[in-house]
Amino acid sequence: MKLHTLAHCRTGDKGDTSNISIIAYRAEDYPWLCQQLTVARVTEFFADLLEPGAAPVRRYELPNVQALNFVLPGILRGGVTRSTALDAHGKCLGSALLDLELPTPN
Repeated sequence: MKLHTLAHCRTGDKGDTSNISIIAYRAEDYPWLCQQLTVARVTEFFADLLEPGAAPVRRYELPNVQALNFVLPGILRGGVTRSTALDAHGKCLGSALLDLELPTPN
């Protein structure tokens, strides 16, 4: 199953750092998302885009709103004013992560 069947996302940026919040549609799916969406899994998913030598990906749990917030330092390669990337704000990163394939919850 794709992540987008269980959650939606919001993204933001500051300099060369993007953050992606994954928000469960249903509270009962949040614990399972916490198990599946680890720092290692998100780092692996974005490995080709992360700046070598940048600070590691961080995850913050927000159980009151059934969300996980991932901070990805260096992924925007300088940010809006310095990057030549087509998506210097990183808005498509959240959509890309929602395409992540997950096992079906039991």
